[in-house]
Amino acid sequence: MDGAGLRLNMNVLDYGILALYFVTVLGVGFAARRAIRTSVDFFLSGRSLPAWVTGLAFVSANLGALEIIGMAANGAQYGIMTVHYYWIGAVPAMIFLGIVMMPFYYGSRVRSVPEYLRLRFNRPTHLLNAISFAVAQVLIAGVNLYALALIMQALLGWPLWLAIVIGAAIVLAYITVGGLTGAIYNEVLQFFVIVAGLVPITVIGLVKVGGWSGLMDSVRDSKLGEAGLHAWEGTGSTANPLGAHWLGIVFGLGFVLSFGYWTTNFAEVQRALSAKNMSAARRTPIIAAYPKLVIPVVTVVPGLIALVTVKGLGAESGDLVYNNAIPLLMRDLLPNGVLGIAVTGLVASFMAGMAANVSGFNTVFTYDIWQAYVRKERSDEYYIRIGRIATVAGVVVGIGTAFIAAGFSNIMNYIQALFSLFNAPLFATFIIGMFWKRMSALAGFWSLLAGTLAALATYLLYKAGVVHFNSDLEESFWGAGIAFVTVAVVAAVVTPLTRPKRAEELEGLVYGMGGIDLKGDVLAGDQVWWRSPALLGAIALVLAVLFYIPVF
Repeated sequence: MDGAGLRLNMNVLDYGILALYFVTVLGVGFAARRAIRTSVDFFLSGRSLPAWVTGLAFVSANLGALEIIGMAANGAQYGIMTVHYYWIGAVPAMIFLGIVMMPFYYGSRVRSVPEYLRLRFNRPTHLLNAISFAVAQVLIAGVNLYALALIMQALLGWPLWLAIVIGAAIVLAYITVGGLTGAIYNEVLQFFVIVAGLVPITVIGLVKVGGWSGLMDSVRDSKLGEAGLHAWEGTGSTANPLGAHWLGIVFGLGFVLSFGYWTTNFAEVQRALSAKNMSAARRTPIIAAYPKLVIPVVTVVPGLIALVTVKGLGAESGDLVYNNAIPLLMRDLLPNGVLGIAVTGLVASFMAGMAANVSGFNTVFTYDIWQAYVRKERSDEYYIRIGRIATVAGVVVGIGTAFIAAGFSNIMNYIQALFSLFNAPLFATFIIGMFWKRMSALAGFWSLLAGTLAALATYLLYKAGVVHFNSDLEESFWGAGIAFVTVAVVAAVVTPLTRPKRAEELEGLVYGMGGIDLKGDVLAGDQVWWRSPALLGAIALVLAVLFYIPVF
């Protein structure tokens, strides 16, 4: 990409804000090092953090390149329909994770999501998931790193290689030194930095287009037209900007893709596992759901503003691709000082996303691959050392995978393809195994493998032109749905032919089998009514429904 057209007029104040941020995140990492005495401290923060910290880290870990750049690109390309990724495609799954699934994760004391599969099914299922998760994390880390490098190149004029090295080096430093604690406290900081960077873009942009009503009028006159202002209108067919039927949105995105991502993605679940007790662990994703409800204000709305203020946005290549919606607004709207905060917010978003991927990768590699299959029963110090080596390796491989993302003009499409391939079949295996005690260990392995292959086949057939979908995102919805159905069918066929696990082996792992204590470690302050996970979750669900009404 030729970044000359995007170059920002950064001054000393702007660079000073960016430098202060870099120094601060490194300082947090080094401060966290003092708390690391065991491998549980390094990989799970010693299971000691309060719910508000883990909740903000949970949502911040998701605020990577996918969220900021990808959702703004989608806002410009698909209009208001992008809110589906939040209100039906995130919030219900986050609440389900907190209320239903966290008791199994936290109560069984597993150290990772793949480890749960080993206990529920068998070692082959465990290894298959551990390897696929590790591959997915370095691919997604590459997306964040590549996007960060492109932004730094385009906005600041840094060479691509320099931006990649600096971004990777800082993330590497604070995770290698401070472990998950360093990552989580930095993610809390990054949440506020990201919001501070994005709010001015939305506010100044809305002022420029004449407020909300002015924006609506401008979108009606744009290439999206009236359809760009509605979330559900036109979804009885595929004649809408997203090219998706409501069935694909509800089942593919709202159920399979979103539940697959939020409930089984260890990069997210790891934040809740680091909470200080069961109550805090359950509240972690529910607390995160509240900011998630309103994040479209600083992602989707700027995308719409870019659509109506940036002439020619939506080109196939060059500076005017949809992915540049946010950078172009920064160039056009923000004065110095505010510009420095916005650039820092963008950098923070990429680093938060990459840190989540890398910290998830180093934990799964160390616990679920190295300790389980390569070097068993070594000292704690040995596994901390392996975790640090895995962190370095994950970042190095992430640098390599960064360039795979270069082939996608909208990185959201690439990410959703990865989710349909890796997360959807995993979620199906999880949810069926968690609620169907008869499902056997062999059924777990073969259903997970078959679902992954079905999603891959759907994607390859679409890319080869054999199967037609209206958009890359519609393929992701249907690929996820096909994967889910494949898992269910294979599980139903294989289970009656194979031996189930004994009831005592399933305690604390399957719904209704006992072995989970929701009250045992509850602190006095957790018992107040307004900290009830069920109440907090119900309020968030009601808000998600209410938010749809003005844009139905």
